[in-house]
Amino acid sequence: MTVDSTAARKPRGGKRAGAKKPAAGAGEPELVQLLTPEGERVEHPDYAIDVTPEELRGLYRDMVLTRRFDGEATTLQRQGELGLWASLLGQEAAQIGSGRATRDDDYVFPTYREHGVAWCRGVDPTNLLGMFRGVNNGGWDPNENNFHLYTIVIGSQALHATGYAMGITKDGADSAVIAYFGDGATSQGDVAEAFTFAAVYNAPVVFFCQNNQWAISEPTEKQTRVPLYRRAQGYGFPGVRVDGNDVLACLAVTRAALERARTGEGPTFVEAFTYRMGAHTTSDDPTRYRRDEERELWEAKDPILRLRRHLEREGIADEEFFAALETESDALAKRVRETVRAMPDPESTAIFENIYADGHALVDEEREQFIAYQASFADEESK
Repeated sequence: MTVDSTAARKPRGGKRAGAKKPAAGAGEPELVQLLTPEGERVEHPDYAIDVTPEELRGLYRDMVLTRRFDGEATTLQRQGELGLWASLLGQEAAQIGSGRATRDDDYVFPTYREHGVAWCRGVDPTNLLGMFRGVNNGGWDPNENNFHLYTIVIGSQALHATGYAMGITKDGADSAVIAYFGDGATSQGDVAEAFTFAAVYNAPVVFFCQNNQWAISEPTEKQTRVPLYRRAQGYGFPGVRVDGNDVLACLAVTRAALERARTGEGPTFVEAFTYRMGAHTTSDDPTRYRRDEERELWEAKDPILRLRRHLEREGIADEEFFAALETESDALAKRVRETVRAMPDPESTAIFENIYADGHALVDEEREQFIAYQASFADEESK
């Protein structure tokens, strides 16, 4: 795609005489879209996809259950059951579409918000909550589902994914790797380094950026002068911008990018243009930096409502289907609540374990000091 910059620098001398005001939408990057906000199916010359009615219902179910789990986790945090939570509200299509494009032998490197991708990879939703409750360091075996533990450090997983992709190439595998990150992470040096290594070594990796418009309180226009996907050009591999609220487009684009990686054609940068409808995390207050009108504009493009309109328009799902899914959502929420509240607290000394493979004298000393410190409280109570 060839587009003009959406953040062109203003002339220092002010407006040029006789300069024409650009038409509305001029210079905006083209979005790969297969499903309009009204639920109408459209075609794209480069990303044809054939999806059965059963698969469409499955994608809808994935998004609905992921949103319900995510909402329940937010509620649990507000009730003091979790220390923090990063909601994916509004980004379900980007995550479910791309997640369902992966094969079992592909490897996924997420951030801390890929709850929908985790669902697609078969990770039990309750396993995502242990770290946010503070009872474990992750909660699942990364190699069981080829889904790495959540990465809190911004952008570092792009390097991990690239290194892993370089490794499987040497092993002769035909699988691919996908790394997830947000628009803010594209400003990190780790991501730039990952792009460089991936390009030079032709690594079979897909960089999937969920551009949700805000890096906490910084809007995208304060992070970049050009559309994000165009950054790939400078590193020597293709970039594409997809409608991140269109689950079919995300599925088609990611599937093509992963297949390109598997067949030795190297990395691809996918920018899923979407919107974070909630807070960055539960410690954030988005009303301090963005307008309600902006959120309302994006609510009209809601990814779940979009697919539901299509299902109803084509007669693919009826009220019985939607009612059954609502019941399933309630059951999932109940299981999440009960499981989280039943999570046992870890041993207080567990923090000292697994630091060194063979133990360490300094860690042993610190453990003993901590045990003595805790015992001092018991001594005080007995007096």
